[in-house]
Amino acid sequence: MTYTAESTMKIFICSNPKTVVETTAQFNALSIDEQLALLWNIYTKIRRSVTPATSGAARLQLAEGLLNEIKYMFHEEQLGAIRDLAASKNNPISRAYGMLSANTKLAFWYQLTESIEEGDIVPMPTFHQLSVSGSQVLTSIEVLDFGQQITVLRNVVANMGVDPLA
Repeated sequence: MTYTAESTMKIFICSNPKTVVETTAQFNALSIDEQLALLWNIYTKIRRSVTPATSGAARLQLAEGLLNEIKYMFHEEQLGAIRDLAASKNNPISRAYGMLSANTKLAFWYQLTESIEEGDIVPMPTFHQLSVSGSQVLTSIEVLDFGQQITVLRNVVANMGVDPLA
């Protein structure tokens, strides 16, 4: 079954906020590289259920410039930029990302994962395995219903980057 933004809105209302908050906190307690590996694992596992509309593809045009800027970097620079986003380091890319809405940030990570798969962005290192903590968070996310999974992802990516207006 493919979900859209409209069909998932009902699911979001039914989500257990305590479970979502706890899982988000567990995710945020991981190291930056562990968070990136976990995002990769999550997106590759659930993306067949997530359409671009679910993650806000209509708003993705707002993030295309940022995605293209990262695509045109060397692989080492790409990885640094992605780490900086996740670590909320104050730099031009993190500030540009920080101006996006939560749904656009979700769409940005969806497209970033697609770009990694297409080879336009530095690939996920094949040697990286999740730690015990990372595996536990992945399991916590996998047992959530689809709406809760999307809510956790939205919460996680919404807090990345730097809001230049804050």
